[in-house]
Amino acid sequence: MRPDEAFRAEVAKNIDGLVADTDLQALSRTWVREVAPHNWAYNFSWLGRPAIQFPNDAWALQELVWKVKPDLIIETGIAHGGSLIYSASLMALLDMCEATEKGEMLDPQNPKRKVLGIDIDIRQHNREAIEAHPLFPRIEMIEGSSISRETVDAVHGFASGYERILVCLDSNHTHDHVLAELQAYAPLVSPESYCVVFDTLLEDMPEHLSDDRPWGPGNSPKTAVHAYLKDNPNFEIDGRIDKKLLITVAPDGFLKRVA
Repeated sequence: MRPDEAFRAEVAKNIDGLVADTDLQALSRTWVREVAPHNWAYNFSWLGRPAIQFPNDAWALQELVWKVKPDLIIETGIAHGGSLIYSASLMALLDMCEATEKGEMLDPQNPKRKVLGIDIDIRQHNREAIEAHPLFPRIEMIEGSSISRETVDAVHGFASGYERILVCLDSNHTHDHVLAELQAYAPLVSPESYCVVFDTLLEDMPEHLSDDRPWGPGNSPKTAVHAYLKDNPNFEIDGRIDKKLLITVAPDGFLKRVA
């Protein structure tokens, strides 16, 4: 066995152990529960913009982007724009690597790969900061409810020009809203790519952590994921991703399109 193959086999064995270690998984949820009142996820940024994500989940996303090599990433939920900038930077790296392999020149003002962000309220100061960012040529934004007919039609129209699509859902976290987003956007995911549903962890957290929100245990992205999967066998949960991360907001949230 070649050294690189041996290392991958070792990693696979490590993940097998994490999948089986339910005590460690529970300990990780306890850590997330205790850090939640401190808004830990607010403390990070990417290339100058706040990115309200767990670093582990961002790392997992870059692994998926390298594996899938999408030409379009669709994201619901923009906030300060850090996640959009992060995805745009990953797309820029893909284009750079591809151009290097082919000996081609890149046109930074006319990029091949794009990121499409959707939010019901793109605040002006955030819009201005995103539009002023050097990676903005890779970004398109739609302001409107992610589940309105008008927005869904606009997204589908935009996506029609792309072949390999990855979707990230991170806006309103109620069951009905996330289920509607899954029904609207998961069909755009290309085979072997992913729909990542964030904040499924809400289902596993104490109710009091959601007291001031319309979502919580029993009414969460995770309940929406399982409802969607009942009628859509072309997707399955890639449980090895969240188990290897341990510290994640997306348990059962990495959905792989298998057909």
